[in-house]
Amino acid sequence: MTHLVTFAKEVDEDKVTPGVLGFIVFAAMALAVWALMKSMSRHMNRVDFTQVPDPKAEQAEQAEPEPADAEASGQGKQQRG
Repeated sequence: MTHLVTFAKEVDEDKVTPGVLGFIVFAAMALAVWALMKSMSRHMNRVDFTQVPDPKAEQAEQAEPEPADAEASGQGKQQRG
């Protein structure tokens, strides 16, 4: 035990290092993040992103169709300002 006391005197008291415990904690956190990202990737691949069209929006579009190039040529609705 006395040899540890002499080693402690040689260590600079102003220098703080995480040591082996800090490395183990960091490695465990890195593995946990990796596992979570892998799990999230699997779950995101299972999700179906097809969206069902809103029937109310389709009815509104059919009731008032507007040509796509009318705005570009200046023949669309006039703005009141």
